[in-house]
Amino acid sequence: MSTPSIAMHNNAKHSDWIARTLSAVWHPCTQMKQHELFPPVCITRGQGPWLYDDQGEAYMDCISSWWTNLFGHANERINQAIIAQLNKIEHVMLAGLTHPGVVELSEQLSALTGGHLGHTFYASDGASAVEIALKMSHHFWRIQSKAQKKEFICLANGYHGETLGALSVTDVPLFKEAYAPLIQGVHIAPSPDFRLAPEGVDAREWALGAAAHLENILENHHESIAALILEPLVQCAGRMGMYDPVYLRRARELCDRFEVHLICDEIAVGCGRTGHFFASEHAQIWPDFLTLSKGISAGYLPLSLSMTTERIYQAFYGDSMSEGFLHSHSYTGNPLACAAALAGLQIFKDDHVLATNTIKAQSLKDAFSWVEGDGRLMHLRQQGMILAFDLDAKTQALHPQFSSAFFKNALSHQLLLRPIGPTVYVMPPYILEEEQIHWMGSEIQKVLHQTLSARS
Repeated sequence: MSTPSIAMHNNAKHSDWIARTLSAVWHPCTQMKQHELFPPVCITRGQGPWLYDDQGEAYMDCISSWWTNLFGHANERINQAIIAQLNKIEHVMLAGLTHPGVVELSEQLSALTGGHLGHTFYASDGASAVEIALKMSHHFWRIQSKAQKKEFICLANGYHGETLGALSVTDVPLFKEAYAPLIQGVHIAPSPDFRLAPEGVDAREWALGAAAHLENILENHHESIAALILEPLVQCAGRMGMYDPVYLRRARELCDRFEVHLICDEIAVGCGRTGHFFASEHAQIWPDFLTLSKGISAGYLPLSLSMTTERIYQAFYGDSMSEGFLHSHSYTGNPLACAAALAGLQIFKDDHVLATNTIKAQSLKDAFSWVEGDGRLMHLRQQGMILAFDLDAKTQALHPQFSSAFFKNALSHQLLLRPIGPTVYVMPPYILEEEQIHWMGSEIQKVLHQTLSARS
């Protein structure tokens, strides 16, 4: 496969950008001191699956720029939709006003759920969408004269964002420990992640066992619990932990039985990543709340949302202002972001994306068949257009700096990859051709060999 040509630029200008970013920009999810040894890469443009730095070097965006980009960078159809909207209005507040884009987007999303989730509340980022669902759930129970239902259940190793409410239902110590005194305690249910299953126990059996533990929590605490929140099928920040859909079906049954809301956080796994548009569809269930972000704007603009049911919407519908959901963000339902989202949904229809992704998912599986034959690796797994594998325990111990070394080596192979500890994963844009998918798999094998051959 031919890769984009390299056009070298001015090194002095390159150094200037890096010096300026290290002086003025506090980068996310980063220990800034590490950039003394390995500076950030300055990206100046993108095209399709490729990112280009200020030196003209090209990198395949194998992780969709933190799981956001669906249809490639600088997609002409999405560009034109945003330009058309920009020539009408760039932003207008959504309190007391509305606009065609937010109406059409809400209607189309409702239709994708078969009308089960017919009301959509908007924000700008994933954590904010989670905050909306958490607040709305407790407020619903308060209106129902059950104000004691103010606690939440989350899954071990789950991740839902880093604002205080979202962080309270996150179980990743690296993100949570420093802020523990600030956040509400929660009930943590065992994860159905099948990597945790002992030998001889299959994914379905393990998921049912985890659901039994969930049932025990609900039996003992349901009177004080507002909602269970989980990531359907894939715990992405939890090192791409995957589990059987039977857990979702059982969780839905248990939430109904014990009068507890089910919140499906589809911020990372929605918008076709798992094979269906919504990951919840694999279990043939609908939650009480469903959150989206990342891919909903095709990776173009900050947009998030929380969808909910007619029953919950009607509970807030009344004469008392105190019973309204008085939550807002300045850029709620931004017209430009809605235009990007609508253009993305049109691409899903026009290009038969979900059907095409079934074929591409098989190509992805074939491209990484070599993993099974590498004794240093374990837990090769895939859900739709998400594929991951782990280093085994011995190899992890030999390479404690694996993730940073792999990231650096991948750049030299024209790949943008960001392992999560000992887990290597890909979550590419949907536009990759079969040849590009196989090239990606082959180059990752080379990067892995280079990284594991080096002395730590």
